[in-house]
Amino acid sequence: MKRRWNSIVLTAALVLGLAVATAASAEPAKKLYLYNWSQYMSPKILTAFEQQYHVKIVRNFYHSNPELFAKLRAGGDSQYDVIFPSNYYVPRLIATGLIQPLDKQLIPNYDNLMPRFRKPPYDPEGKYVAAYQWGDTGIVYNTKKLGDQPSSWSILFDPSNNPKYPFAMMTDAQVMLGAACAYQGHGYTCHGDDNWKQAAQLVLKTKQRPNFNGFRDGVPVLKQLARGTVDAALTYNGDYVSEKHDNPQGLKDTTFVVPAEGAELWVDNMAIPAHAPHPKLANEFINFVLDAKRGAELSNFNYYASPNQASKPYLDAALSKPPILPTPAEMKVLKFTPSISGDDLQFVQQLWTEIRSR
Repeated sequence: MKRRWNSIVLTAALVLGLAVATAASAEPAKKLYLYNWSQYMSPKILTAFEQQYHVKIVRNFYHSNPELFAKLRAGGDSQYDVIFPSNYYVPRLIATGLIQPLDKQLIPNYDNLMPRFRKPPYDPEGKYVAAYQWGDTGIVYNTKKLGDQPSSWSILFDPSNNPKYPFAMMTDAQVMLGAACAYQGHGYTCHGDDNWKQAAQLVLKTKQRPNFNGFRDGVPVLKQLARGTVDAALTYNGDYVSEKHDNPQGLKDTTFVVPAEGAELWVDNMAIPAHAPHPKLANEFINFVLDAKRGAELSNFNYYASPNQASKPYLDAALSKPPILPTPAEMKVLKFTPSISGDDLQFVQQLWTEIRSR
C-alpha cells in the first residue's frame, strides 16, 4: 500500500512538473519592440540590454519621418515600445496623441543629457522625448564626375552645375522645401504660402530634369552613390562618414558639404508610443541608452554627435571634428526644421503630393 501510494505521488508530481514546464514553455518570451532608422543602434547595446533584462529585442526599420508617422497612425502606436522621431515630428506626435509621457522615475540617466537637450523647443517641458543623436543634413556628391562644387544647394538646383550626372532628392517634404527656400534666399525655415509655392515650383522644375534619378533617403542613396547609379544627393553627415568607413573604395571620390544658404540641424529622439505593449521596459531601455558609456558606444558606432554630456570622455576623436561636429560657420546656418500643423501642414502636404505625382 505504501509503495502504491509513493507511486501515485511520484506520478502526480511528474504530471504536475510536466504541466508547469509545458505552461512555462508556452508562455511567450518577454520582448521589446523597437522601430528605428536602419543601421542606427550598436549591437553591443542591444545584446547588453537583452542579457541584463532577460528579454528579446525585436527591430523594424523606417527610412523617413513620414514613414514613421504613417505607420503609427495605422496602428503602430500599439505595436512598438520605442521609436526614434526627429525633432520637428515630435510636436505632431504629441498633438495627435501618438506618444506618451516618459516616466522620469525610471530614467535617472535623463540628467546625463546636455542642458540644451533637456527642454528643447520641440518638447519644452522635457516631458515626451529623450535626445538620442544629433547631426545635420547636407549634400554628398561625386567629386570625380561633378568636379569641385561650391557648398551650395546649387549642386542640386542649378542645372549648369550638373547638366548630365544622375542626382536624387529626399522624400521629406519639409526638408526639400526648406532646401529650395534657402537656395531662393528665404532661409531654410521659411514660412508662408508664397514662399512654399516658389520652393515647390523649384523642386518640381528640378524633378523634371532628365538626369533626376528619383526621391531617395539618406542611407539607401549612399548605397547608390557607391554603385555609381547616383552622383549627387542629400544625406546625413553621420551616415556618410559611417558608410565611407565601411566602403572606402566605393565612396573614395565623394565629399559631404553643408550648403551655405542654410540647411537642416536635427535631433533624433527616443519616445514611447501611446499604447506601447511594454511601457515600463521601454522607459528602462531609454535609461539604459542614456548611460554615459553606452551613450558613447552609441555615437562611436553611429558616427553621430552625442547629446549626452556624461559620454564626452569616452567618445572617439573623430566625433569632435567635421563633418560629425559642424564647424562654427556651419552651425550659424544650420536650423531646426520648423514644426508645422493645421492649415500650414495641409498646404505643404498638398504641394508635396502634387510634386510627387507630376
